[in-house]
Amino acid sequence: MEIKITRRKISEQVLDQLIAMIKDGKFPVNEPLPSENQLAEMFGVSRAPVREALSVLSASGIIESRQGGRSYVKEMNLSDMYEPLTFEVISIKQILELLEMRVIIEANAAGLAAKRRTNEELKHIEKTLSLLSRTVEDNHIVGDQADVQFHKEIMKASHNSFLIQVMENIDDLYRKSIAYSLKKNVGIIEKRQQVYHEHKKIYEAIRDQNADEASNAMKEHLQNAMKKLKALEQKNM
Repeated sequence: MEIKITRRKISEQVLDQLIAMIKDGKFPVNEPLPSENQLAEMFGVSRAPVREALSVLSASGIIESRQGGRSYVKEMNLSDMYEPLTFEVISIKQILELLEMRVIIEANAAGLAAKRRTNEELKHIEKTLSLLSRTVEDNHIVGDQADVQFHKEIMKASHNSFLIQVMENIDDLYRKSIAYSLKKNVGIIEKRQQVYHEHKKIYEAIRDQNADEASNAMKEHLQNAMKKLKALEQKNM
């Protein structure tokens, strides 16, 4: 079998470095970036890949050109972010705020699902739980798609049209936040097992039609995700 190894473009490598530096605060919000010449010298490349990387950042809304031709880092707000690239520079603090909202909405939705779910809806939840179990068996799978679907099936089983619509409205941000969180568990089998068992506990409470237990299990699951991200935030300070 022939395996092709592709070399990454220089501009892509420059882009990764710029994103990391913006995220780390080395290029502060509302402050001008170094000139193209300065960045080229900094990275040891020509101006062409620097210009290409800057154009990607500009198109994604991460930087903007102002009077004088200099590029400035824009302030990022999670509620405004729908471009895939912009999520990379969002602070953990804003992801925690999204999780806070999820605790409020999903804990109550899980309780409603325990009361209102049909046998068919329970089968759909069980199916996504089975897909999640593979993340424990295969340590290379992130598992964000199965995770998102598990939570969406519970929301559907709540039979509350407004809750379901809220989930649809924030679907893209929701998926990105879950993927961000789960990627921190790749290679850490204990963490992946914990996440799976938290989901299993939610499923079992819904299966048993125990509304209080379902609500509490969902709340515990999301609060554990918050604790993990807070610990990561402290580590990076």
